[in-house]
Amino acid sequence: MKYIKFFLVGLFFGIVLVKSEAVSWYRIFEMFKFQSFHMYGIIGTAITTGILLLQLSKGFKVKTTEGNNLRVPLKEKGLTRYIIGGTIFGLGWALCGACPGPMYILAGTGVFSILIVIAAALLGTYMYGVLKDKLPH
Repeated sequence: MKYIKFFLVGLFFGIVLVKSEAVSWYRIFEMFKFQSFHMYGIIGTAITTGILLLQLSKGFKVKTTEGNNLRVPLKEKGLTRYIIGGTIFGLGWALCGACPGPMYILAGTGVFSILIVIAAALLGTYMYGVLKDKLPH
């Protein structure tokens, strides 16, 4: 029962993404072909909102759900890892038409073929966990 607030936030987030067409394969395809500003507007709005809310949260000393002070960890050094990781993420997004959050939203809206993509994402995450100590970080 104590996790109901997280369920409600997730439900609201899913509804917003569906209504804004952010989970639409067509909109994502348009974005990757630079044919429409729609998705760039959504992403830009999300980044701006996130920055503003983070700064306001720091200013008002908002606590985390565990009661700790809000803290953003420093970025690790190494531009190459971010370029490689971002490229892999972007290719996966372009190939399946969904990034991780919307994959579950698509399953909830009845697009059951996305379950193949979710299974592949979980397998990839598992494989990273198995191989992470052998990868160059």
